[in-house]
Amino acid sequence: MIIVREAKKSDIPKIVEFQLTMAMESEGMELEHKVLEKGVAAVFDDRAKGVYYVAESQGEVVGSMLNTYEWSDWRNGIIIWFQSVYVMPEYRKHGIFRKMYEHIKNKVEKDDRLKGMRLYVDKGNIKAQKVYSALGMTGEHYLTYEWIK
Repeated sequence: MIIVREAKKSDIPKIVEFQLTMAMESEGMELEHKVLEKGVAAVFDDRAKGVYYVAESQGEVVGSMLNTYEWSDWRNGIIIWFQSVYVMPEYRKHGIFRKMYEHIKNKVEKDDRLKGMRLYVDKGNIKAQKVYSALGMTGEHYLTYEWIK
């Protein structure tokens, strides 16, 4: 049975481990551990930055994601962004992300202030794109451009 819950500070080491692995796996990027650890902890110290959720299977944290917020003047409400999504390889294709997605979608459907959900995905991460499409998400409207220091 999969349980999705809001993450606790005690989950920080697992979330950091997941993010180190995910960055290397999806983008071939090695993150700086101390910087990442501080970045994850900052979310727990300031909920305005976002909220982490974790998925548990038999008491073990097997997946995590960060939700952040975008104000939409067009919709007069909040769009939830899915970021830093990770599921342990041995738990993939077992509906873990689907459970996390449905957990947040249910919140959006019940709260009039919440208007939708978005995420970005690396162009080369075809597996993830297929998962998101299967859930009914589309990549038709926007391209993401960035400048990162």
